[in-house]
Amino acid sequence: MFDVLIKNGTIIDGTGEPMYRADIGINEEKIAKVGQLQNEKGRVEIDADNLLVCPGFVDVNNHSDTYWQIFLNPDLESLVYQGITTILGGNCGSSLAPLVNERAIQSIQKWVNLGRISFSWIKLEEFLTFIENKELSVNFGTLVGYGTLRRSIAKNKSGDLDSKERKMMENLLLASMKEGSFGLSAGLIYVHTRLATFQELVDMAKIVKKYDGVFVLHLRNEREKLIDSVQEVINIAKESGAKIHISHLKVMEEKNRPLLKDALDILKRAQEEGMLITFDVYPYTSTGTVLHTLLPDWVTEGGKHMMIGRIKDPSIRPKIIVDMKKSGFDYSKIKITISPIIKSLAKRDVSESAADQSREVEDVILDILTASEGHVIVSMEVLSDENIEKIIANPLSIISSNSAGYNLEHAKTGEFVHPRSFGTFPRVLYEYVLQRQIISWEEAIRKMTSFPAERFGIAKRGKIKENYFADVAIINRDEIQDFATTENPYQYSKGMRFVLVNGKVILSDGTYAGIRNGMVLKKN
Repeated sequence: MFDVLIKNGTIIDGTGEPMYRADIGINEEKIAKVGQLQNEKGRVEIDADNLLVCPGFVDVNNHSDTYWQIFLNPDLESLVYQGITTILGGNCGSSLAPLVNERAIQSIQKWVNLGRISFSWIKLEEFLTFIENKELSVNFGTLVGYGTLRRSIAKNKSGDLDSKERKMMENLLLASMKEGSFGLSAGLIYVHTRLATFQELVDMAKIVKKYDGVFVLHLRNEREKLIDSVQEVINIAKESGAKIHISHLKVMEEKNRPLLKDALDILKRAQEEGMLITFDVYPYTSTGTVLHTLLPDWVTEGGKHMMIGRIKDPSIRPKIIVDMKKSGFDYSKIKITISPIIKSLAKRDVSESAADQSREVEDVILDILTASEGHVIVSMEVLSDENIEKIIANPLSIISSNSAGYNLEHAKTGEFVHPRSFGTFPRVLYEYVLQRQIISWEEAIRKMTSFPAERFGIAKRGKIKENYFADVAIINRDEIQDFATTENPYQYSKGMRFVLVNGKVILSDGTYAGIRNGMVLKKN
């Protein structure tokens, strides 16, 4: 007798191979048997007739850690309702470990109010033990954040680190890789990693390669300098030999959209030359970002306090506004979504605020940054639907949310989270598989399961296969759909009938069961 028996399902096994009919027998946390099991019994039996049975989805670009949701809401319901069973944190250059001093945790201050948090770990292994005791609904692993490392060692130093500082950073990374990190992430758009030299990035990438990890890079520029930024990533791959992954590949602003074709061609050639490069994508034309990253680089140099000082300086502020206008960026498209310090700013359109005050948009933005101490997340409708289709269809792309897990109660905070937190994976299945038929069911599921698991070295997950962990999503293909919108993001997706994590049913008949059975994952 099996602990769980899934009967009569149509299996999409995650490999990209055609779907087929079979049963799945699960014992404890593993898949014990896949085949014709009509004569077998299970302590728990799920009739999956007319349903699709897939591996649970693997979200390698998740921010439930740096948005502090793994502590505030370990059930992470908005992820469970999407069929996500494994998340990888430590993205975009910020991780919650190692924290060798108080400066290190400041790498996440762009996303969360540090005044409400505390921590009791230093090393990565201590952090993972803490999370294990916390118990999450889904499996959790992490990358190490470049910004976290560099901030703790070098403070706000620009340019080359000295030999002692570089050695300290390298030793921190080495220790964290040994303790289970899946790699290193760098947000090249953020000030503390933007300061790193090319050689520094290459040398750190070589350490990642030594442990067969992945170096995950948020491009330095997703606008007019997209091609240069992609080439920088390729050069790091070429020099280091490391596996490279680009976070949420996209092209911002209409005038830059034609650049995507050249970027994809360059990435294809790099792969053909033997470099290991992939990228992820979320299926929305609105993007979410930290407001201060849209300022001219020189304004944010040296960190948040120096940025605020420049904005307040009456001799410098006019120069900032002039350079903002010269950039050609359309600041009028900005909508404030999260402001941890001044919550009343959320849901405000910057252009409307400027019109109400009869002031320029750029001037209002600087006021907002000053009042909020730089802690502002914004959304902008600046991406191309056509480009998103091309990225999703590209053989090198992985589906990810670039989001955090929430429950419906979070709406009471006044934060206007991005709809991708509630809808990413079902949206791809409904919109791009069923409606537009851009990719097949099998290929879409592969991009959500075995492809990310294999690329990031997440062992024994991402496939419906014997002796693999029993992370399973059972889908009604006639009901699968996302409902979260920019105007009303707090809506769970529909169509996930059952979700299993490590052999336990945590979503039953479309309803979250309140069972937290996730494991802490370490790179072997």
